[in-house]
Amino acid sequence: MSNNNVNTEEVNFTTNLPPDKVKRIVEALRDVYDPEIPINVYDLGLIYDIRLEDGNKLKVKMTLTAVGCPLSQDLGYRVGEALQAAVPEATDIDIDLVFDPPWTPLKMTPLGREMFKAIYGYDIVEQWQAQQAQEGSQSQA
Repeated sequence: MSNNNVNTEEVNFTTNLPPDKVKRIVEALRDVYDPEIPINVYDLGLIYDIRLEDGNKLKVKMTLTAVGCPLSQDLGYRVGEALQAAVPEATDIDIDLVFDPPWTPLKMTPLGREMFKAIYGYDIVEQWQAQQAQEGSQSQA
């Protein structure tokens, strides 16, 4: 489900790359799907930062929806492949899997949220916010 209308001013990861490369990267990442939730890694909000360092080295910070995902290495590999295809001049791609800050549904793009609603029939962000509010009120009691 590729969306060619990438507004680089609203990209949900930090970067030092120019808009043309960011657009290619977002398009490539939209073809890499999380193994447990059939939504791509970009719209799920799993990519936190992509930086070009030391000439042509891409440094990537990404996360998973849950710690301990058994397919984390495979997902990192597929993200690396997509980035290499999008930025072929990159001589090295370093994927750093981080869990701080932890992923929450709030990291999803509006499109990712809509995809989730279409697949599962409910708004994950609304459910997550309600759960957080309930946990907050229980801890105050």
